[in-house]
Amino acid sequence: MTATTFPLLRRLAAFTDRPQGGNPAGVWIGSDLPAAEVMQAIATEVGYSETAFIAPTEGLARTVRYYSPKAEVTFCGHATIASGVLLGELDGEGIYRLATAVGEIPVAVRRIDGTLEAALTSVSTRHRFPAQALVEEVLEILSWNGNLLDSSIPPAVAYAGAWHLVLATSSQDQLATLSYDFDRLRSLMLAEDLTTLQLIRREREDLFHSRNPFPVGGVVEDPATGAAAAALGGYLRDAELVAAPARLVIRQGEAMGRPSLLHVEIPREGGITVRGNAVALDEDFGSNQPPRPDTSKESP
Repeated sequence: MTATTFPLLRRLAAFTDRPQGGNPAGVWIGSDLPAAEVMQAIATEVGYSETAFIAPTEGLARTVRYYSPKAEVTFCGHATIASGVLLGELDGEGIYRLATAVGEIPVAVRRIDGTLEAALTSVSTRHRFPAQALVEEVLEILSWNGNLLDSSIPPAVAYAGAWHLVLATSSQDQLATLSYDFDRLRSLMLAEDLTTLQLIRREREDLFHSRNPFPVGGVVEDPATGAAAAALGGYLRDAELVAAPARLVIRQGEAMGRPSLLHVEIPREGGITVRGNAVALDEDFGSNQPPRPDTSKESP
């Protein structure tokens, strides 16, 4: 294993096995976390939906914070998967214990057929049913027809480290169309403490298609959202919409040209496990030379 110079900043695509897919994330590792304003500046310049900042540089117990280009985020699934794969490359397989702002997240890293896979287990899940006025306003912003919602999965606000509004449609065409007033949706989501919208269509009991607007983070749409996947799994179990234990696959990012595959494991109780691969997008950049932003996700 070659020597690594810290601090380092890498970028990886999570929930994919090829650089053209998945959700890009920055991963910074150093002996101590930088000041909040420094982490924000780095995340803004990186330009991805999230950058994870990890310290220290060794051991299974680490501290991590997540920043979008606009603000700190309590928890980010795809940046955690990217972090787990990078930690596996640097320090080997094992169960890394990541101390996040919402609690400890174990991340199991193992090599399968020569490829590293990371599996995070979320904090305890919970959900609530939103006011009808909130649902109607979001539908209006999305230009969605409420009559095409899937009545078997009622709208919910679900949590597995961050809050997400879950809206399920029965229409493939409705999910395929995503056009909205960026500033209006961002203002509403900030007021409601929502991180993303989890827009889904269930193709069969174990297969979902998803799209995730993320204007709160300065991003029109996330191509893979592990935190939302965990929140969805928790909601489906806790509302008795699936019989646990269960396994789901979520396909996301296809409409963006960055196909992603999220594997969700729903136990009878406890946190939800979300697993996936991640691939490097470039070499080591050093903490003061972030990669160029991914312009495919710039806000309008």
